[in-house]
Amino acid sequence: MIRFTKSSITELEEKYVVDALRNGLLSGDGKYTARVYDQFKERFGIERMLLTTSGTTALEMASILIDLDIDDEIIVPSFTFSSTVNAFLLRGAKPIFCDIRKDTMNIDENLIEGLITPKTKAIYCVDYAGIPCDYDKINDIANNHGLFVIEDAAQAVGSKYKGRYCGTITEFGCFSFHETKNYVMGEGGGIVISDEKYLERAEIIREKGTNRRNVLRGLVDKYTWHDIGSSFLPSDVLAAILCAQMERYDEIMQKRLNVWNTYHAMLEDCEKSGKLIRQFVPDYAEHNGHMYNIILPSEEIRTKLIAELKRHEVSAYICYVPLHSAPKGMQLGWNPSDCPITEDYGKRVLRLPLYADMTAEQAGFVAKAVHDFLN
Repeated sequence: MIRFTKSSITELEEKYVVDALRNGLLSGDGKYTARVYDQFKERFGIERMLLTTSGTTALEMASILIDLDIDDEIIVPSFTFSSTVNAFLLRGAKPIFCDIRKDTMNIDENLIEGLITPKTKAIYCVDYAGIPCDYDKINDIANNHGLFVIEDAAQAVGSKYKGRYCGTITEFGCFSFHETKNYVMGEGGGIVISDEKYLERAEIIREKGTNRRNVLRGLVDKYTWHDIGSSFLPSDVLAAILCAQMERYDEIMQKRLNVWNTYHAMLEDCEKSGKLIRQFVPDYAEHNGHMYNIILPSEEIRTKLIAELKRHEVSAYICYVPLHSAPKGMQLGWNPSDCPITEDYGKRVLRLPLYADMTAEQAGFVAKAVHDFLN
């Protein structure tokens, strides 16, 4: 059986978890959280990052930090997970769905300006499959119109846009360390804060609206309520898992890229013969091997291929049901025709299994099964 995804856990993760349980600060912001911050600073140059309980809550924190009001409008792709939109719907803001590019399946930067109104507050971008959006153009548009840009880099830890690491390219970058991601802590995430002026408030929001972090620093002897907030702080036990994962960063990255490259090479002739479209990486991007998608000729072929792979004990899945045509999107007044490329690709994209401990032989087996079915 070739699973769809699986976390890569070794004795190192186990060792750090046991140490955190016996010697750590279980409620969070202990020594392993501090080590993770050092790792992200050393590897990615990130000066200000806060671990959160999920990628979802990192996005929720960003939505609070930009002071969203009721009826503010947010430009966002429909081809994403619900968390991207829920984060600002909870603040009363409204999604303005933007269609995607046919090549990267990221938000189409050429459509953004036509969606801006006096109510627009921000653009939420998603680095789909670990491939960054075209941020130079997006940031220029945002600067010209006085908008925030939030980078949902949940899938893009380690990816680069023109040499800059994803998560560091806009005002706020949001990571996920869910068990399905490249680097994991079970459930967990992180928010990167580009401007220091937001850091103190972010720390308070993350600690249920209190200044508890200053108690841990020894700056005050008791903490009090200062702002709105929630329980966005993860346990240091979870941070211990992530700390071990980051020590294994290069190993995990290379293993995932090996699987990605195997798929890409073995499916080339299927693309040349028009039987599928392979994952595309633009010249400006360096990806992290997070995901390998193929786009099939029709929804019917995708359904049959999923069944055929299942017969071979291979798990493969669709990626997203587009948000604009999902039940909640329709309730908000959107229709399938509003984002035609998103709607079309949502029916034809298939995500192949990919994880660090998957072997090149297993990837080859999957690619051959796809190849044989389509031929």
